[in-house]
Amino acid sequence: MAGLLLCSLSAGAHAEWVKRVTDGIMGTRIVVELWADDRAKGDAAIDAVLVEMRHIDESMSTYKPASEVSQVNAHAADGPMKISRELFDLLVTANEYSRLTDGAFDITYASVGYLYDYRKRVRPDEAAIGKALPAVNYRHVILDEKTQTVRFSQKGVRIDLGGIAKGHAVDGGIAVLQARGITRAFVAAGGDSRIIGDRFGKPWMVGIRDPRAGPGSVITRIPLTDAAMSTSGDYERFFEEDGVRFHHIIDPHTGHSASKVRSATVIGPRAVRTDGLSKTAFVLGPEKAMEIYNRIEDIDAIIVKLDGSVIYSKGLEQLPAP
Repeated sequence: MAGLLLCSLSAGAHAEWVKRVTDGIMGTRIVVELWADDRAKGDAAIDAVLVEMRHIDESMSTYKPASEVSQVNAHAADGPMKISRELFDLLVTANEYSRLTDGAFDITYASVGYLYDYRKRVRPDEAAIGKALPAVNYRHVILDEKTQTVRFSQKGVRIDLGGIAKGHAVDGGIAVLQARGITRAFVAAGGDSRIIGDRFGKPWMVGIRDPRAGPGSVITRIPLTDAAMSTSGDYERFFEEDGVRFHHIIDPHTGHSASKVRSATVIGPRAVRTDGLSKTAFVLGPEKAMEIYNRIEDIDAIIVKLDGSVIYSKGLEQLPAP
């Protein structure tokens, strides 16, 4: 028995938590932490996650002219375009979320959104918004399952998967780890994260940022195991002008920044789902958005209202202060 115990202890002696933080993929910070049998296996697994995320960035970034999404924006108004199965399925998912949120989530917001440049503090005037706004409608994106094609129903339509692609990349990273036998891990891309397993009997503690404080300040911490979480906030990409905050979450009905809440956090089974649903509150407001969240069985939500108060979906008990 003593010999068996000694062998068991020796076999696990090199197992450890391996963590890496990487900037510059999809314009955000990538964090991967996992439990591995040894450091080399852990590093190789993280390398594979980053390869997957770079692939998605190359395919779906609107900042890369050669990306598949950029090519769709350039040519889909001319007729049906054959696209990859990965992109086709993601567009199907995006349309599902548009219907689920009464159009509050809409990837064609980019038909107006491309006119904004938050780094240069550039925003369109009312005339430019009015001209571009008719192209904003998720129904303009026509998908054909039989031919695996997409087309736009009119000129001027643009799509941007920024509201769903990072969640898709996080799920892709988790799938890569699971294929390698990793059973405990945390993967995050900006405000989108997903967890598999626990920390040996303890949940992972994930903080929700205080929208009006520094990056290290949180309004609450949530214990999670085998779950995804996405937080969208008006503090991510923005500039202020004459007391008005112009940020990257665009109301598809108006073409202006959607400013009915400060932040919204959605918890669910997959990051592509939580990512796609976390922008809804900005467009619909906290009460109407919470009605939608409460109708969806597999998610919960936490919303920080404009006055700084916090409301929770019916599936969550009041969470403790940080």
